[in-house]
Amino acid sequence: MKYTTKTLAAASAALLSCESAVAFSSNNLSSPRSRSIIGNGINNSGNIQQPQQPTSTTLYLGEFFNFGKKEEQETTTPTPEEEAAQTGYVDDEDPIEKIFGIFFGKKEAEPMGMKRFGAERFPEQYPAVLDEWADPVEGDDKEMALLRPLLKNTNLETRNLRLTYDANRDGFDPVTFHSKVDKQGGAIVFCTTRAGIQCGGYNPKGWVGYGEARGSIAAFLYILGGKYAAAGAPAIKLRKVGGPGLAQMDLPESGPSFSPDALVIPLGKDGRVARSKLGSYYERLPDGTNSLFGKDSNVQLRDLKVYHGVYAEGEYIPFTDAEPFALY
Repeated sequence: MKYTTKTLAAASAALLSCESAVAFSSNNLSSPRSRSIIGNGINNSGNIQQPQQPTSTTLYLGEFFNFGKKEEQETTTPTPEEEAAQTGYVDDEDPIEKIFGIFFGKKEAEPMGMKRFGAERFPEQYPAVLDEWADPVEGDDKEMALLRPLLKNTNLETRNLRLTYDANRDGFDPVTFHSKVDKQGGAIVFCTTRAGIQCGGYNPKGWVGYGEARGSIAAFLYILGGKYAAAGAPAIKLRKVGGPGLAQMDLPESGPSFSPDALVIPLGKDGRVARSKLGSYYERLPDGTNSLFGKDSNVQLRDLKVYHGVYAEGEYIPFTDAEPFALY
């Protein structure tokens, strides 16, 4: 039989492939891995191994079947504060920020040396807290001590207070009222009805007397004691609702007005009258009552007082001017 050159080349290539396969099989049969796979393999001494039950590990199928059986490793996860101190970045586990972090990198603790916005530095950018109470401050008199717990997470929480307006002393008059309270910063209003209800509100933006509506999500109304205060709590607080707008109507012809209707004390010709209608701008009471004064929408006041913070000479007092474009 005659063989062409191409036939001989193909036969030679096939022979080489067979030899390579035999060599590969021989080498792999002597390896621990092959002995584990075939179960009844032959060890290096030529003795027959006992059969072993193959497992996902001995079959070298990776971790597909062992994903729930990984050995626990003792690892210490740094706290966000420790991570920030070590890397200069902070991870507060916010999923939205994590997504942005994929594209823009981790959030820096102090970008370009500027401290970040947050509740600790700017507490009045958040709604009033309802179940936390401020600690006493040295120098508070008896009445200030009643009001102090309400000032938790406000700009006045740890600041000494001073009585700036007392209607029984200064008169139930809007002009006098504004002459005492304008451009003094945030304040807390405290009034007592003839029925003995002690209530009022916190105005974070204060008054300037320019006839504008001053907004703040941190504004709140309150009633001291009574049936609405939770066990052990000094008062009940009612948050601003519907956004920050119209928290305080700063009208020069009127006294304090928390929204157009939630707590309005006109002063002037109305004398000691106070009106309240809750629900539109401030929360209702837990049982649905829509007046700070219970079943009454209008009451007569026994007294009305306003307390501001004490600022050192030359110290910056916030919110002492108009806010035509304020969004908070």
